[in-house]
Amino acid sequence: MSHPKSLSRSAPSTVTAATIVSSLLSVETPGAGFTNLTAEVAKFVRDAGATEGVVTLFIRHTSASLTIQENADPSVLDDLSTALDRAAPENAGWSHDTEGPEDMPAHIKTMLTATSLQIPVLEGKLALGTWQAIYLIEHRARPHRREIVLQFIGSTN
Repeated sequence: MSHPKSLSRSAPSTVTAATIVSSLLSVETPGAGFTNLTAEVAKFVRDAGATEGVVTLFIRHTSASLTIQENADPSVLDDLSTALDRAAPENAGWSHDTEGPEDMPAHIKTMLTATSLQIPVLEGKLALGTWQAIYLIEHRARPHRREIVLQFIGSTN
């Protein structure tokens, strides 16, 4: 068993979470692919007056999902789409195809990714890493209107 050579941790902070702020975000997707939601979630945190706590995102659909991924190199998102297509190809003999050949693959891709995310809020800002962004992943070929519940729990100014 190896041990890390160096560990460090900031002093813990304590917050009385007396505030819950909720909002419903509607997103029109252009079809299959990634839509960056980071700026909109950051705006929600600012508008909520959040100082410290957590923001939760929950997508109200079974054929679209949420993820946190790299925001610097667009080829990462292309490769992720390719990987999801390989994991759940359209023409694999699925019995559920009510809304077309991407119907069942869209549900599988949602199951493999996430329908909710939690991101810490520290000093009024999303505690994302330098290269991280929040994305909605549309798994359907045609455009859709997607709804995401945003909820901040924590302290406000």
